[in-house]
Amino acid sequence: MDDEMLKDFVVEALELATNVEEHLLTLERHPDDLEILNAVFRAFHTIKGGAGFVNLPAMVSACHLTENLFDALRTGKAPVTPLAIEAALQASGFVADQLNELSNGAAPDSLASMPAELKDILTQAIEGKSEAPAAAAAAPAAAAPVAAAPVAELATSAPAAAIDGSASVMKNGELDWPALYQALVPGAAVAAPAAEAATDTAPAAAPVAAAAAAAPAAAPAADGEPKAAAPAQHNRRASDTAGSAKEESIRIDAGKLDALLEVAGESVQAANQAAVLLEKLQQFKFEGTAAALMSTLAETLGRASRYSSELQRATLSTRMQPVGRLFQKFPRLVRELAKDLGKDVDLVITGADTEVDRVVVDSLYDPLVHMLRNSLDHGIEVDRAAAGKSNKATISLHAWQAGSSVMIEVFDDGKGMDPDMLRNKALAKGLITEHQALTSDEALQLVFLPGFSTKEVASSVSGRGVGMDVVKTAVEKHRGTIRIESTIGKGTKFSIRLPIELSIIPTMLVRCAGAPLALPMAVVERVVELPETFDEVGGAPVLRDQGRPLPVNSLAGVLGYEPGNERVGIVMAVPHPYILGVESVEGTADLVIKPLTAIHTAGITGTARSAEGELVLVVGLSFLLDGCRDMERTAVA
Repeated sequence: MDDEMLKDFVVEALELATNVEEHLLTLERHPDDLEILNAVFRAFHTIKGGAGFVNLPAMVSACHLTENLFDALRTGKAPVTPLAIEAALQASGFVADQLNELSNGAAPDSLASMPAELKDILTQAIEGKSEAPAAAAAAPAAAAPVAAAPVAELATSAPAAAIDGSASVMKNGELDWPALYQALVPGAAVAAPAAEAATDTAPAAAPVAAAAAAAPAAAPAADGEPKAAAPAQHNRRASDTAGSAKEESIRIDAGKLDALLEVAGESVQAANQAAVLLEKLQQFKFEGTAAALMSTLAETLGRASRYSSELQRATLSTRMQPVGRLFQKFPRLVRELAKDLGKDVDLVITGADTEVDRVVVDSLYDPLVHMLRNSLDHGIEVDRAAAGKSNKATISLHAWQAGSSVMIEVFDDGKGMDPDMLRNKALAKGLITEHQALTSDEALQLVFLPGFSTKEVASSVSGRGVGMDVVKTAVEKHRGTIRIESTIGKGTKFSIRLPIELSIIPTMLVRCAGAPLALPMAVVERVVELPETFDEVGGAPVLRDQGRPLPVNSLAGVLGYEPGNERVGIVMAVPHPYILGVESVEGTADLVIKPLTAIHTAGITGTARSAEGELVLVVGLSFLLDGCRDMERTAVA
């Protein structure tokens, strides 16, 4: 089997499997939605066709049984019950697991066979709906593995016409997996959509599987009630439209996009540097031909600068993905975990269409899983009635764009967090000293320390003191920040701020002790003049700004430079505002950031080149949000 064809199948099938899971959880709440029933049926139908073509008999068997179940559900032969939903979820999970194994490099013949438990629950779901179709439905279940068995043998001897991209196996420019399956295994019929199957009953020579699939679909038409056929036609048109749209897209290796973005960013930097040089040249007096050439050069450079900026924007847009691609994985996780913990929890998702860099989307899965598990296990009460709350708890997952950042919030209406209890736990474990985490806000942030946990005994869900540490590390790796707000008895909110785009950020350029530095504009409020002398509170300098006394930190001092004459202050827009003293402010710029990988320097997150070509150190966003303190370093010192 062609490796490229197997890879294409895995990518397409994984997308279908993820959508199936989302549909099933929606179906659990709206069991009468015929459109969803049809969509799930078509998804398993398509995956089965592809699985048969690339010789995955276990997947064929699972999809075939699930297809039979949904054929009965969508044609009204059986009602949608919790058992049916559970069986389908287990089947989609089995299919997704096998697809993930293939995606990670496993050989098709190394995959496990379909578990007997899965076959049993699917068979029970089919048989438990009505007595009439039970026998017909059971037959294809037994026949499926047999039909799938000769695929490997036939694939080697199939006519070239079956896989050469001819019209019979192509649909809207994409491989039609069911058609390929039928081309290779003519005897193993793949169930047709209801509208097509309703035109006639299966021929006597067709396998039992085809008869079982066709009979339920034919029944409504025979009764003169085309309700099942009409939605099927509607859905096929929707499917065709989706296929046409899919034709306009193309898959590109992520590494190529990264390389393209880097080139686009460097071209913008080069154009900016050229503009600075031109500005310096124009200070000289040019006459005659030289003046005309300078004018043409200025116009050409301006055009080049516009085009490079447009190239950069277009490249950035190719890397952007909606966070909904990530969020759709969580409803089932919350459902299963809540069930294990004996809690009734509803997950509410909003802002799923908010776009962010694909690297951020990929890296957020583990942090959000830890946060959701934390909310379910620690936050949501077991006995909510005793707390005067409704039995059904709510966890909200909300995303939105805020300037050049994307905000993601996880909020639960649970019992909240007690800062004093957190501080005492951290003290008992030796993670902090008596003089640390004195405020409530600082105490809440202690949950991010390595080794911190409020549980005495670790369970399968939490208690090992690694979860929230992993969250903070993953978020800060992408120059993001995470904060906690909590009210006892009301609930807890985790707020994540991440740059929408990773490699280019708007910054304020400053100078300290002669060194050029860049501060993310996301936390810059305004610039003020610093006096010769300051008032002091507890021995620390303080400046009154707009009626509020704010502590003053020397940027050179906190970064380890020799403090100079700092007469410019930058008011930081952070949860606990303060003023950062610098020697001078030299303007603003969008910089292409190169992360520090070989060394770790407290407070510095990366490097960049200014328009003049000077190397600039970029100060970390989380370092500035924490008041120029390295929380983790301080805690373990």
